[in-house]
Amino acid sequence: MNILILSAGTRDKVVQYFKRELGDRGRIIATDCSNLAPAVYDADAFYLVPRITAPGYLDVILDICRKEKITGVFSLIDPELSMLAKEKEKFLAVGTVPIISDYELVETCFDKYRMFEMLRKMQIPTGKCYMDKEDFYRAEERGEISYPVFVKPVRGSASIHINKVSSRKEIEVLFDLYDDLMIQEYMDGQEYGADVYIDMISGKCTDIFVKKKIKMRAGETDKSVSYKDEALFAMIQKFVEECGFRGMIDIDIFEINGTYYLSEVNPRFGGGYPHAYACGVNMPAAVIRNLAGEENEVTIGAYSENICMMKYNEIAIRDMNGIEIVP
Repeated sequence: MNILILSAGTRDKVVQYFKRELGDRGRIIATDCSNLAPAVYDADAFYLVPRITAPGYLDVILDICRKEKITGVFSLIDPELSMLAKEKEKFLAVGTVPIISDYELVETCFDKYRMFEMLRKMQIPTGKCYMDKEDFYRAEERGEISYPVFVKPVRGSASIHINKVSSRKEIEVLFDLYDDLMIQEYMDGQEYGADVYIDMISGKCTDIFVKKKIKMRAGETDKSVSYKDEALFAMIQKFVEECGFRGMIDIDIFEINGTYYLSEVNPRFGGGYPHAYACGVNMPAAVIRNLAGEENEVTIGAYSENICMMKYNEIAIRDMNGIEIVP
């Protein structure tokens, strides 16, 4: 069994976990568009590939799948997930299983307003959203929502171009500067993150790990503490199974006055997944079992509370003499 990790970047831990869990049963192959991506050197083999927007990128990845006899493939960055889901049949045709949810569901995750509408239809609490700023102004005048609010791109990641605003004037400036913006209710409460695995064979939610976020940096969890609540587990399990997610996903949640509000869903490993793995929530092993044709047992909440994660900086040193550096 060989597994391909696309756009490995700086996600060294994920590469290390898969290599550890796979052991001598196969190889971990990594790709990136830069040979200064430290995570690729933790893999058994590394391919330097074009940027995902380059013509022929998909063909390059499919060629790697054929050459390396790849069993399963997944990506660690948002822009590549839609491609994996959309071209699923092409990967299956070369014997490779994309570890990703269905295309329409992936697209819904990346469209914040579509996600808002889906959650509202499912009667799952979520923050109010407005695509039309005039609709927001009327709602604010009626007292249905108040400042501050977030103005953010309808599609986007890593907290890019997200602004907390407190006046109509600020909204007007941002809407003049950028296209495809939406206004979202400011969720003033405790933020949580959930690392979730949905079995690719049975469709059952088998793992949920929840962490209380203590500190954020560049849109990712920097410090967190493990947390358990059966009511939250039940809400997440119902949501992911009814939607039909598959594989690993990352969910942002807020708690306000005792009510959990589901905010955003990322259909990939979240940046804080190492916390879950360190607490025994082993999603790489779950992926490997699924790729071997085995269903996973349901072990939701099988971890201890009050285990803290603290990220810190590390460096990688590599001799690149005689090698062209691709930043």
